[in-house]
Parts: sequence; structure tokens; C-alpha cells
Amino acid sequence: MNAATQTRASAPVLAIDPFAREFMDDPYPHFEAMREAGPVLWSPKYECYVVARHEDVQRVLSEWQTFSSAAGVGLANFNKEKPWRPPSIVLEADPPLHTRTRTVLARTMTPGVVRALRERFEREAEILVDRVLDMGTFDAVRDFAERYPTKVFPDALGLPEKGRENLLPYGNMVFNSFGPRNELTEAAFANAENVRGWIMANCAREALTKDGLGAMIYAAVDSGELNEDEAGMLVRSFLSAGVDTTVNAFGNMMWCLATFPDQWAKLREKPELARNAFEESLRYEGPAQAFFRTTTKETEIGGVKIDANEKICAFMQSANRDAARWDNADTFDIERKVVGHMGLGTGIHGCVGQPIARLEGEAVFAALARKAKSIELAGTPTRHYNNVLRAFATLPVRVTRR
Repeated sequence: MNAATQTRASAPVLAIDPFAREFMDDPYPHFEAMREAGPVLWSPKYECYVVARHEDVQRVLSEWQTFSSAAGVGLANFNKEKPWRPPSIVLEADPPLHTRTRTVLARTMTPGVVRALRERFEREAEILVDRVLDMGTFDAVRDFAERYPTKVFPDALGLPEKGRENLLPYGNMVFNSFGPRNELTEAAFANAENVRGWIMANCAREALTKDGLGAMIYAAVDSGELNEDEAGMLVRSFLSAGVDTTVNAFGNMMWCLATFPDQWAKLREKPELARNAFEESLRYEGPAQAFFRTTTKETEIGGVKIDANEKICAFMQSANRDAARWDNADTFDIERKVVGHMGLGTGIHGCVGQPIARLEGEAVFAALARKAKSIELAGTPTRHYNNVLRAFATLPVRVTRR
């Protein structure tokens, strides 16, 4: 038995497949079993370690010097295999490269920039809510969750309107690629060349408006902070991170409000709770399930020694339901003090677009709380399966106006 085999043998074995549809249908009992089994588990099927407790997930996602993103934030180890696309120079990079690129992106997310977007976002939220209230019964995925983020965020970025139907397939490709090469990945890549071609062409400087967030990124080329290729990669990274997760977060929150009428009643009475309610939905039913890191050196988690160049899967959504971190962790409570959830990641690689995601969530659900009287499920939802995202494919909802 070599050293690597010995260290792996010291961790409890994860017998269940976290990328199987049975797991995705209801992961929470499995998350609880994973947390109870130990601080770190070994998956022989995927040859990676797994952490599921809040304390350990936070450490793995925060200590970039030991748990690197540069070898990929998915199961694939870029130290051993070539990635399907050039690695992201912000999500799949560590300092100093990450510091340089994140600094550029941070300028597009300042409080002043976000404030300037608020009026437009709130106006579009009113339009969306009035539309679904007029419909009465609607699909909260197609007619609600997909419609708003694929409008306001690409508008803010300066993306052309024609061809935006490629946005969700592109995100589905990106996020599925973080998992194993299974049937979900194969299906997501069925039209890869056409989708990727549109993304590449429309994230170029000449395709973007002169006054959007994309133009702000390309301005860093003119100042010498980035080259042209790097700017294009940052626009693409921004786009892939800023649409799918928000779409899925909207669907998940609508499900929460339709499923927990007492919490909907609280929000209806106090629309100012919309921001915190959105945060709680990210904790309770967050779209981002897991990301991976790669060890840069021998380390230890919970007494288990882990060699260098080992993959670790950090289940953020399990951390979000960890009873050691949250009182009544399996209860949806929009008045909860929810600081510390992992719905948007944590550490230097936390979601770069989170100020905009929060603005979107606050705008839409505050408008819904002001205008809607009732929300209820109008049928049985169906699940959209993705290797690292939790989402609905359909979500029939019935609403009435105040």
C-alpha cells in the first residue's frame, strides 16, 4: 500500500454517487449522512475527497494557498489533463493572476455602479411581476426565473439582444463540466460549437455597447492592465457566472414561497424583507451545490492526512444545512440572521457578481410581495438535472393580485 492509498484509507468511504439523479432528487438526507460520517470522506468512484460540514467547506474554499482553484474548480485536474476550454482567469486562477483580474471585475461591482443599475432593475421587476400576475397561472421557470436574469444582466453587460437563447445552454455546459463526464455533460455539449461560437463572438469588444459593464472590462486593456484576450475571457466568465445561478436561485425561491405560506405571509406584510428572504433561499435551497479544489501540498482535515495534488469536493449546500452552524437548519425562515451561508461561495473566489444577484433578487421579490396576494403551486414541479447546480425544469405556480 503506497502513501496515497494509506491516506485515502484513513477517510470514511462515500458509497453514494453525488452525481446520480437519485441523489439530486433529494440530496439533504445524504448531506446529513455525509456530515455525520466525518469531516472528510473518500469517493472511490471519482477518486476525490469530499467535505460536507460548514467548518470544513469554509476552510477548503477560503485557504487558496493550500486548496487551489488553478487546477480547476471541477472534478477534472488540470495538472493531469487538458481542460475543454481555456481555464477562467478569475474562477480557475489563484493570486497573483487572480488578484489582477479580480481587481478589474471589482470595479464593475462597486456600490456606485450597482446603485446606477437599481432603477432599471426595479422597473424591469415591476414589468415582470405585472406580467405573471396578469397570467395568473404560469411556469415560474420559463415565464419568471429565466426571463428576468437573461434580460437585465446581459443588458447591463452590454450584450446584443439577438441570440441570447444561447446563454442558458452555455451556462449549462460550463456547470455540467465541473462534474464527471456523464450523460448530463454529454447532453449539455450536444450543440457546443454553435453555442460557444455565439458566446465568443458576442463577448468581443466590438459586439458590446459602449456604456455597459463589458466596456468597463475592456477599458482595462486600454490602461494596460489586461490584454484583449484576457478581457474577452473575463466578460465570458462574468456571463457564465451571472445568469444560470441567478435563474436557478429565482426558481428555487419561488418554490420556497409557494411551499411555505407562513413565510410568504411575512414577506407580503413586510416587502422590505425581500433582500434577507433571498439570502435565506440561497442558504435553504441554494443553486450552487459544490465546487472542487486541488491540494497544493500535504495537508490535514479533521485528522485525515491528504497528499498534494488531490481533488476535494466541497459541498456548499450541505454546509448551508449544517445543524452545527445553523439553528433549525432545515427550516426556511426569511427573518433568520443568514450571514455565513455558502450560496454565493466564500473567500477570494466567492461569486464576483453577487452584488448584482442580490439586487436582482431584492428587486423582483420586493415587487412580488407588494403586488401579489397569494402564491401556490399549480402542479408538480420537475427537476432540471445538472452536475453542480440544483434547479427546476418546470415549476407551475398560481398567483393572485392584491
